[in-house]
This record gives sequence, structure tokens and C-alpha cells, in this order.
Amino acid sequence: MSETAEREVGRSRPRKEDARLLTGQTNWTDNISVGGLLHLAILRSPMAHAHIDRVDVTPALERPGVVAAFSGSDLADGMGSLPCAWPVTEDIVLPDHPPIAVDEVRYAGDPVAVVVARDRYAAADALEAIEVDYTPLPPVLDLEAALTESSPLVHSDKGTNRSYLWPLRTGEDFDAVRRRAEVTLKRRYVHQRLIANAMEPRGVVVTPLAASGEYTLYSSTQIPHILRIMLAVVTGIPEHKLRVIAPDVGGGFGSKLQVYGEEAIALTIARRLGRPVKWTESRSEGYLATHHGRGMIQDIEIAANRDGRLLGLKADLLVDMGAYLMLVTPGIPILGAFMYPGIYKMGSYELNVTGVFTTKTPTDAYRGAGRPEATYAIERIMDELAVELGMDPVELRRRNWIGHQEFPYTTIAGLTYDSGNYEAATEKALALFDYDKLRAEQADRNRRGDSVRLGIGVSTYTEMCGLAPSRVLRDLRYAAGGWEAASIRVLPTGKVEVVTGTSPHGQGHVTCWSQIAADVLGVPFEDVQVVHGDTRAAPQGMDTYGSRSLVVGGTAIHQAARKVVDKARKVAAHLLEASEQDLEFTGGVFSVKGSPDARKTLQELAFETFSSHDLPDGMEPTINAGHVTDPDDFSYPHGTHLCAVEVDTETGKTHIRSYVCVDDVGKVVNPMIVEGQVHGGLAQGIAQALYEEAVYDDQGNLVSGTMADYLVPSAPDLPEFVTDRTETPSTTNPLGVKGVGEAGTIASTPAVVNAVVDALRPLGVTEVRMPCTPERVWRAIEEASA
Repeated sequence: MSETAEREVGRSRPRKEDARLLTGQTNWTDNISVGGLLHLAILRSPMAHAHIDRVDVTPALERPGVVAAFSGSDLADGMGSLPCAWPVTEDIVLPDHPPIAVDEVRYAGDPVAVVVARDRYAAADALEAIEVDYTPLPPVLDLEAALTESSPLVHSDKGTNRSYLWPLRTGEDFDAVRRRAEVTLKRRYVHQRLIANAMEPRGVVVTPLAASGEYTLYSSTQIPHILRIMLAVVTGIPEHKLRVIAPDVGGGFGSKLQVYGEEAIALTIARRLGRPVKWTESRSEGYLATHHGRGMIQDIEIAANRDGRLLGLKADLLVDMGAYLMLVTPGIPILGAFMYPGIYKMGSYELNVTGVFTTKTPTDAYRGAGRPEATYAIERIMDELAVELGMDPVELRRRNWIGHQEFPYTTIAGLTYDSGNYEAATEKALALFDYDKLRAEQADRNRRGDSVRLGIGVSTYTEMCGLAPSRVLRDLRYAAGGWEAASIRVLPTGKVEVVTGTSPHGQGHVTCWSQIAADVLGVPFEDVQVVHGDTRAAPQGMDTYGSRSLVVGGTAIHQAARKVVDKARKVAAHLLEASEQDLEFTGGVFSVKGSPDARKTLQELAFETFSSHDLPDGMEPTINAGHVTDPDDFSYPHGTHLCAVEVDTETGKTHIRSYVCVDDVGKVVNPMIVEGQVHGGLAQGIAQALYEEAVYDDQGNLVSGTMADYLVPSAPDLPEFVTDRTETPSTTNPLGVKGVGEAGTIASTPAVVNAVVDALRPLGVTEVRMPCTPERVWRAIEEASA
């Protein structure tokens, strides 16, 4: 980068990744093919809960192309229990989780046998030949019923369906607050189960090197480094003999933040047969086997005075764990536990989280992971409180949020928000939305008794993201840390390799990391290459989830690049016969103050270091550097989202007429990528509000197990979004950045549901359960009128 070149950070650079992706020059896991490759197909339980009496895989061996077949008992010696890395309490009930069922199946989709064949079609066809005898056991589906003494047990040896109880109480006793409050409200909110629909299904390829006992595992995963560690533990393969590669990964949304049984099964079979193997899920198989998200009942109580000042909040949560505790299943509601007070000041907070086992697909991280649920609860009940007080919902929020002059602010939940300006974001959003005009139109429609009602929804949010720091995670009983690693290699020709421990799956890391490095090093954006997703090429990392990549991984890159500059400075000072203090570094060039002609570019210094003919005494011949950063705190993006809907009271159909959001994500590296992340998040949050739901029947069968039954919105189902930003830089990292990947999902769901309920409130409707489908809206209207 020349001395006059524009800074990269802040530019809307088109993504480096896109040309290769758009032209099909990709390396998805399912694209990988090696000599002698075998294909796996997995037989899954059709029953939600049953004892396995007999599994006979012999008939499958007679099918054409079949090489081997295994039951759960056949593979049990080679695999341990799948890991849970977040046992949130000391007395948590933590059942064994076999990668393939041996004695009992506990959800429809639980693996019971595996066929290995020369092609995927032969493997799939042979599944029907496997003979399995089951003795049905009663399913456990209802969260409240599961906790009664008469309930059947998901894990009979544990004696309970309660996995854990996690309490949090801060400030004044809530019972005392309730007694003196002038207004109290109680509401129940239900979060349906959601199923991630990444463009690329999950897949695994394992290639063994029998002579040395080494294995390379390719997986469509968000967490190659964590996966390597955990699979070493599950299979007993030494970690240094296992290489994990996340090639091109087509989306994740939390569903690939996991150590799956299929990965352990594929590794174990490749080890046993000494042959490379591949497994790729079908879309309908993924609906059963990929972990689900959300699944929660919230009983919320809020206490306030008649002037609208909040006094306290109480939340009791029943959380659906599904049949097993997967990698971070118990911790998902704990991530949200600190966010129920949102951006508001109050003197009392009480939370009780109860994890409950059911005979359904296990739940785990889904975009936002606990924070959307918390934001939904507080933003929904704030609207309800505004109605109770006869107050505009925006005005109620104004009376209670943390003022911009009060930062840093320690909330009642114990978090210290470092920066923010809720007033500025809200005022900008209101202006873009034309709030007063829409309210006037709404009042006019209501007076006329219009059959199509207008509703306005508000959501003002913040979130904690950038999962860190490690000591906080220790206190929350999370097994891993929150650090991230990066290194910078300046090649002899002056080109740059950035090695990152983050593992992208659509976020644009290659582009943003190139921009960060280019600015610090003063090299052209095009001269930076980013290496990621391979535990051999990038051996240190904590991977990608929880909007941590930029805040933690980007900071590590920034700091590593600064170290490169510091090392290069020593070489430049030596060659220019000047003191380090007398050197200026601008645009990739070191020059002596007052003598601009005495200069060395970073590229020249890279070659000088490579030749090492004339280095300072005692200096190693490299200017490469690495950095591992462990953040001081989470980051706290915030914003205001406003939604206007039109609801046809005769059909129940909801149409989003306008949607405006103003987010504050601190300093922005690439505005175009931020826009893309916000748009994607909005689509996913709106989908929960209006469209998506995993539905089970009374026997525990997933009846929304295909895209024909599970409604994923497409572009025509979504409105044109009006987006904008305010900027209050984070004070806890040198880039001033905050997370953005989950913000749209967190804020949008309550904005939409608030709008739907607001439209119907004159008709007596006070709640519509998500998703607010036309049928549910119509029934709510009918019930209110009756």
C-alpha cells in the first residue's frame, strides 16, 4: 500500500472468496474424492423411544456393492461417549451419549447401524435389508409433564428428566420488589424448535494412512480445532496423529458448532477398514440428525411503577435439551441468562434455568444462542407493560435504558457494557421509519374498523458476543477458553500470509482479515493470502461461533501484524544506520525522520531478512510473528429495529410492510459485509417469527422433516430492509469493533411479533404463539372475539 493509498479498514471491498465460490471452483467436503473411497449410510431409528432387542446387519452384507456393515455393539469398543464441554452445574445430570445407539434409542433419527459400500446409492439401498427389533417405550415430549413424578424417563438410570437447575439472583430480592411495585405483569412465551438450513449439508471424509496410524478428517464444520481435540478423546486416536480440515463450508448458523456422532463413526470405520470413507447427509436426514435450536418456555414477570420506571425482572425458563447433552447444549440458555435485563436499568433480577430431557433431537447452538430468547422475552414484555401503562412503547424504553453518558455501565446481571448510544440509534431508526406517520395511519385504520390492520413493533437490544474472556468462561464451567491465535508470515517476495485460528463458513474472513493486515503492514490488499481451517496449516485456534471472529480473531491478526512491524523496524534501523525511535512507518515504508530518501519498504526488509546477510547481531532471520489474544471482555453491539406489518383479519395472513434497523457494531471493517450479515440475520429472525417450526406428533415423530413441511422463507417472503448504523467504538479491543453476525437474528423476532400483536390488540388479542402463521393469527382473532 502506498503512502497515499486509502485505508482498507472501512472500505466496502467485494469479497475475495466470491469469485471462486460463484464459478464452482470450490472444495466442499462432498467434492472430495480419493482412491478406494467407500461410502457410509446410516440406519436411523423410526421411533422416538425404544429398547433395541436385536440388530442383524447380515442381510445387508449380501447386497451388491456392500463392503461392511456394523451395529452399535459392533462399533462400541472403538468409541467413547460424545462430549459435553459445558456442564453448567456441579450436579448436572450428564448421561452417556454413544455415537451410535447400542441398547436404547432416544429420539427419532438416533443411529442404530451403518452400511459401508462402494457407492452412496448401494449403501443407502442396503439399509432396508438390516433387521432391527424394537420394544417401544413411552416418549417424553412435554417439558412440564417431563418434570412430574409420573413421567416416563428418557434415561431410566438417571431417575429424572431434569438435567440441571441454574439460578441467578442479583440486586434486591424480587419478592420484596413485587410487593412494593405499583404494576406487575406476568407473561408466558414459547420458543419453538428451529432447524438450521445451511446451503451445504453436513459431510465427513476420512483418509487413513495405515503405516503411520495417521488420519485426515475433512468435515463441514465450524470448529476444526475443537473437533480434533474431542475426536481424539472419543476415539482414542492420539491428537498429533489426527488432522482435521474444514474445507469450503457452506453455512452453519451454529448447527456445525458440534462434535457429531457421524464424525466419530466415520473415523472409527476408516480406522477399522484401513480405507477412506465418506458420509454426506441428505436434507431430510439432516432434519432428524443435525441438532435443533431454541425450544424453550419462558415465564416472565416484570415489576414497575406507574411512571414506567422498571424495578425488577424475574424469568423462569424450561429448556428442551432433547435426548442428550451435546457439545454446549446446557450452556446455550446460560449465554442468554445475562441478557434478559437487556439495555434497561432496574434494581432486581432473578432467573431460574431448568434443563429438561425429552425424546427429541438434541438441541444446541442456533444463530444467537440464548441471546435471541432473552431479547424476545424482555422486548415482548416491555410492549405489554407499555399497554398496561397506556404509554407509547418507545417512550417506555426511553425512560429505562442506560444513557450514553453512563457508559461504562455495570448491569443488574453483572455485565459491564463498555460503550453504546441507544438514544442515537433509536432516533435515527424512528426518522427512517416515519414512526409518527405510521402511528397516525394505524389509529385511522382502527377507527374505521379496517379488515387489514396495521401493527408497529419495536425492539431495542444489546447482546454479548465475542465469546471470552477465558477466566469468565472458567467461572461459567465452560471447558474451553475464549482466546484466539493468528500469525503473519511475510514471504521473501514481500507477499503476506495470514494464518488464523478462526474458521469461516460464509462470513467473509478472507476479505476482512486481508484488510486488517494490509492496513497495519502497509501492503496491498491483493498481496495478502489468508490460511485457515486446517489444524496442520493453522495449528492453534478456537474457531468460529458466537460473533467472536472479528472481535477476537481480528484483534489477534492486528496484534500479530504490529509485532511484524516492530521486528521489521529493528532490521530497518540497522540497515539505515538510525535509531528505531528515529524511524517513521507509513504506507509500508520505514523512513528516517528528516531524511525521507533514507527508506526501506517492508518488502525490501522481507528479502533482506530472508538473505540474512546483514541483520542486527542476535536477531533471528525472520520478521514473521504470531499473537494469541484473550480478550478483556465481551463486546456489546446494540441497535433499534422497527417493523410495520399489515394483518388481514379475514385470512390471518401477515405482510411485512416496512422494516427499519439501525445497528451499532462499533468500528466497521467492511460495510458491505456488515450489510450482508445484517440482512441474513434479519431473514433468520423473521423466519422464527412468521415461518419456521420443528413439529413433533404425540409419538415423537418429526412431522416437519422436509422442506415441504418446514417453511424456510425465500426472497419473495421477505421485505426490502432499510438498514443504517451508528458508531460507538468498543473500548475493550484495539480495533474498536463489536460483533455483527447474530445481531439481526437477535433483534428482529420480537420486533415482528410485537408488530403482529400490536395490529390485533384492538380486537382483544394479546398473544400469538410463534410462528405467527395465518392459521394461528386467524384462530387468535376468533378466540378473542368469542
